[in-house]
Amino acid sequence: MEPWVIGMICNGIIAVAYLLISLAITVPLARSRQLRTNPLGAATASIFFSCAVHHGIHSVHMLLPSLGVDDQQGYAMRAAWDWPLSLWDVVGAVVGVYYWTLRRNYSSLMEGAQLFQDLRQREQQALELNDTVLQGLVVAKMALDLDDTKRAHESLSASIDSASRIITDLLGSSYHALDLVRSSAAVVGADTSPPPPPDEGRPPQKDPERP
Repeated sequence: MEPWVIGMICNGIIAVAYLLISLAITVPLARSRQLRTNPLGAATASIFFSCAVHHGIHSVHMLLPSLGVDDQQGYAMRAAWDWPLSLWDVVGAVVGVYYWTLRRNYSSLMEGAQLFQDLRQREQQALELNDTVLQGLVVAKMALDLDDTKRAHESLSASIDSASRIITDLLGSSYHALDLVRSSAAVVGADTSPPPPPDEGRPPQKDPERP
């Protein structure tokens, strides 16, 4: 088989895969009215669409001479398409097909516009988490100051439950795939005040040359 034939077929597969990816991103964003408010999703869809058109044009130009169209660009592309280009097109086609197998396995993560959530929604969820935990801790501290141990425990329990619920909503069904290891050790009850200067707490040193 000629290298240009492999390149034509693989470029066609890449074009179809990229076009479907672009539609898979654009359609949910349009349904949720996020095309204007979610620039990251819109830009990603545009990138895949432009790549689909680029690879599709390659396939069309190389196919036209076989359809009886005297396309000079098609002949030139056939002559220029060597084995390294064809093998790289095979890699691209395999990646495009493999992506769609992943979308089928992780369909719950790809529903709607979840892949490109609006950053303002993420900020709102972070503020809600911070506000819930902070308010609970303030109430618990006030209860401890008033020797109301029961109310302090109730407030702490409510804060923990609320924080757990919000975090579960943020992670969704992907929590089991995360590496639940902290990037650094937690600081609990430690003294967070800055360390004293090197000479603080030491007796003044006497100059041996002075009396």
